Amino acid sequence: MTNPQALSRFYLTLVPFLAAIVALTIGHSKPQLYLPIWLVHLLLMVVAVWRLGKNSLTSLDPQQRQRGTIALLVIIPWLFFTVFAGMGPPPTSIPDWVATATEQQIRYALLIAGGISITAGFALLANQLRQRGEKTYSLLGLLAMGIALPLFILNMAYWGSFLVESFTHFSAASIARRPDWYLAMRALFSWISGIEVALFYLASAGFAQSLQSVGWFKPRACRLYLIVSLVGALLSVLPSFSVEPLAIATYLVSIPAFPFIIPYLMGLHLLNLANRTRTIVT
Repeated sequence: MTNPQALSRFYLTLVPFLAAIVALTIGHSKPQLYLPIWLVHLLLMVVAVWRLGKNSLTSLDPQQRQRGTIALLVIIPWLFFTVFAGMGPPPTSIPDWVATATEQQIRYALLIAGGISITAGFALLANQLRQRGEKTYSLLGLLAMGIALPLFILNMAYWGSFLVESFTHFSAASIARRPDWYLAMRALFSWISGIEVALFYLASAGFAQSLQSVGWFKPRACRLYLIVSLVGALLSVLPSFSVEPLAIATYLVSIPAFPFIIPYLMGLHLLNLANRTRTIVT
């Protein structure tokens, strides 16, 4: 791998973690501040992805080009997820929800689009893995993702539409006590969130095992993907009355974009394969 390619991969690997740190430590910033910074970052990511993946994306081998397409489908959503660093985490008060309603709608619309793109990428990946003879783990991973996606879309619509409209109504009507129907919906979507997050992590675990079985990724990387995914799945379904350290961990793994970090890293890994050798995955 050349120095520009190595630098590109290093930068791209850090992206989701840096975005999370900025969002959780700095919080919400004004759009006039974070949007120009995000646009510069977006351009840098595009250049880095091209440098890392140009071998597979321009290959004459259709199989290798498809692997490049798979990688792009799981990487491209993160070009847009990084704008959440400026938005910060979701608001914790009704006035803040109302004041940032448009940003929240954009946030969850981007997450829905990203979830669809990543699921499409994994569907193509499952097909390639089946062609290499690995059917069990890729099928289980794809099944988990196929169940998770509709729940994820429903959950993101709840946060981006239902909550925004409800909080706007509560604020306008000066309702102090939350209606019973609202409390029931909140409890229902707490369950839905835990299930879909766990399924996304389990899907990543299935694909990690499948990629190791066909020899595309080294066992050490696959074991890391597998362990992180299984821990994320377990933490996401822990009850809300867990002890404080576990409650914090449960909150972090359940942040909507976090289950997509492992697929993103897998996408970078797929692009990187072409830079080590053109024949390793042919």
